[in-house]
Amino acid sequence: MGIGTILVERGLISDEQLARAIAEQNRTGERLDHLLVRLGFVTSEQVLEAIGQQFAMPIVDLGAVDVDAEVLRLLPAKLVFKQRCVPLEKRNGTLRVATCDPFELTAFDELRLLTGLGIELVLADEQDLRKFIRAHYGVAGDTLDELAGDDPIAEIEGADSAAADEIEQAQEASVIRLVNDLLIEAIRERATDVHIEPYEDQLCIRYRVDGILTHAGVPPTVNRFRNAIISRMKIMANLNIAEKRKPQDGRISIRQKGEEFDLRVSVIPMLFGEGIVLRILRKSQAMFELDSLGMDAGLLAQWDELIARPHGILLATGPTGSGKSTTLYASLARIVSDEVKVITVEDPVEYHVAGVNQIQVNRKVGLDFAAGLRSVLRHDPDVLMIGEIRDLETAEAAVRASLTGHLVFSTLHTNDAAGAMTRLLDMGVEPFLVTSSVDGVVAQRLVRTICPECRHEIDPDPADLPGDFTPDPDTPLYVGKGCRECRNSGYRGRVGIYELLTMTEHIRDLVMKNADARRIAQAAVEAGDLEVLRVAGFKKVRQGVTTIPEVLRATKL
Repeated sequence: MGIGTILVERGLISDEQLARAIAEQNRTGERLDHLLVRLGFVTSEQVLEAIGQQFAMPIVDLGAVDVDAEVLRLLPAKLVFKQRCVPLEKRNGTLRVATCDPFELTAFDELRLLTGLGIELVLADEQDLRKFIRAHYGVAGDTLDELAGDDPIAEIEGADSAAADEIEQAQEASVIRLVNDLLIEAIRERATDVHIEPYEDQLCIRYRVDGILTHAGVPPTVNRFRNAIISRMKIMANLNIAEKRKPQDGRISIRQKGEEFDLRVSVIPMLFGEGIVLRILRKSQAMFELDSLGMDAGLLAQWDELIARPHGILLATGPTGSGKSTTLYASLARIVSDEVKVITVEDPVEYHVAGVNQIQVNRKVGLDFAAGLRSVLRHDPDVLMIGEIRDLETAEAAVRASLTGHLVFSTLHTNDAAGAMTRLLDMGVEPFLVTSSVDGVVAQRLVRTICPECRHEIDPDPADLPGDFTPDPDTPLYVGKGCRECRNSGYRGRVGIYELLTMTEHIRDLVMKNADARRIAQAAVEAGDLEVLRVAGFKKVRQGVTTIPEVLRATKL
């Protein structure tokens, strides 16, 4: 009896829903129970419970199971990954094995022959099973197990004859599969970056998820194949595989489950080999709306007024990865129309925005931000976006564009909104040009949001709260316990916190007097014109969106 019939007989889905799912399955080839869950006809918990009752199999929570290392070694990694089953306990000649798919009975005959033991099956949630396998056998553990029979790939000094050997090794099917497994796992975990770092006796692979670096869970044996992994990635990015002495940049395009991803690759020679960082950009990622980024209503109303102006400079500031580009893209999407011509000069182009003319910086041919900005002014734009103001030339070009009737968006790397003013002055822009062109600066950070699946109320000791946090007695505080959905971190997803500094007459006077950023910020706060990042973050805490430790991590007094 198939899973569809089981679910229909138990009244969990209708015949019409099953027919629709089967029709979809014929088109996509997806497993039927996965389809039924994805279509919202049934939950994964209901499917698991129905299968357990049908086969009279107990359901285990793999997160609460402690398995002996000797038992784990009873099944080779290749078979564990292939059959999606894990050994849990050996007792009285019987091996207890957890699976998420008891329909493949021939697979368990193979286990009996391989181990010489009786097999007792128990059911486990598929996501729990995948997490258990990654934790105990490592990401791509089956591929590494297969590669282990080969000779370790030797160090190659980069001679011309050796380059051909590296290419051949990197093109082996098992190495290709290993690299693909690492990249697909990063995408599955919602990673924004992949860090591959060579050390003297290990290769460290980490994913950045929700802004925090976590180990990928790759077995230590991956170190033996470090050269093949790096060479494979350089081949995929169309880089020079024989060049090991200077940095290289490239890009990789991949497709996973119908979604396209653009991977920006940076290779830098380090003490014990070449280090690689890949930035993962989702080409098909939906554009964010300004309302959903985290701005509160008052600040959003101010920002809406600024982006509707006909000219001036609007800056987004913050460290790398704080969401500046996303804020600017959402702002552009809010004002673009048939009556407004928008041109951007970016490095890289992260999102494709309908109705916006986007230019990719290419320094090899002399097209940098300043050159691009000078050229696009001849195309009669109404609104311009410059990816980043890095130097005086770009800053002066942006000022000239704003003073000639253009609205200019750009980013700066400063710690707060007030710091943008002093940063422009430090670049060499005259104070009177800063005050006459810059209309507003929004500074931002990204804080992790509490996982909705394990969110629960807490009653903290007032002595444990930071001195600048004032709790609301009528509003409870929340944290995440940690669960499967959030990798036991208690957080899932991120939201922005913002501070907005507008160019008032008082701020103009301070800029003209070359006041420092602290004095400018203090004056704006005292006048009620600025709510600093820490205060904005604590608002999110009171709203139950994030936690105090997250705000403390992302902001400073």
